[in-house]
Amino acid sequence: MFFAILNFTLSGAIFVVGIMTLRKVSSPNEVVFASLPLLFSLHQFTQGFVWLGMYHLIGERALQMAESIFVFYAQGLLQFLVPLAIWLIEPGAVRKRLIAVLMVLGALLTGYALWKLSIIPTKVTIVDGVLSYDNPATRQFWLALGYILTTCGALILSSSIAIQLFGWLNLVGLTIVYLVKPYGFTSLWCLYAAGVSVLLYFYFVERRIAFLQEIRERENGLNEKLTKELSHLEFSYPSFFNKKRQNKTVK
Repeated sequence: MFFAILNFTLSGAIFVVGIMTLRKVSSPNEVVFASLPLLFSLHQFTQGFVWLGMYHLIGERALQMAESIFVFYAQGLLQFLVPLAIWLIEPGAVRKRLIAVLMVLGALLTGYALWKLSIIPTKVTIVDGVLSYDNPATRQFWLALGYILTTCGALILSSSIAIQLFGWLNLVGLTIVYLVKPYGFTSLWCLYAAGVSVLLYFYFVERRIAFLQEIRERENGLNEKLTKELSHLEFSYPSFFNKKRQNKTVK
């Protein structure tokens, strides 16, 4: 029961951070990337039900649904979702094109993975206290390499140092998990990525501050410009201003 409680607790904590992160969004293009902590939270919540199923605390049908949701997101959707999120917020033209290539690759890999996962059942077991999601269709080196390229590669290609750091942290965590417990790769890496995704909150706080400062500078600049224009108009056409003052006096 310990791991089920751990997943549910972590899910709740990341859910709060996920909501806070979404509240710091400054443009529609940021929504997908800002949603990642919330999605990871729901993902870990799903794995909590997988643990309950392994302990026979929920029905077989509920366990199958939880397994499918977890694997479809972890092994399928993420390799398209991550490059899409980065592509939407990347300002640099060259980097954006490179990320677009990874996004297309991710879309193809996602389509293939979801197709295979839907027709070949995934076997879930507990190995050394870790959930092992085993599917022969996704247990291929080229698919794993494409997964790393699309998820971590898109993050590392970003022009943002903070996002690059997030990408490197995920790559390091992914490598360690693969070397130490390859059978628990899907469950452990997603657990790690969920925890690291909390750092995205600070990234969006920084972006929000920059966004609000830019608005303030624009407003100040606009006010100065309008003030100068108004002074010029008053000097050039004093009769209009005198007429306006007279109207106010009459009222």
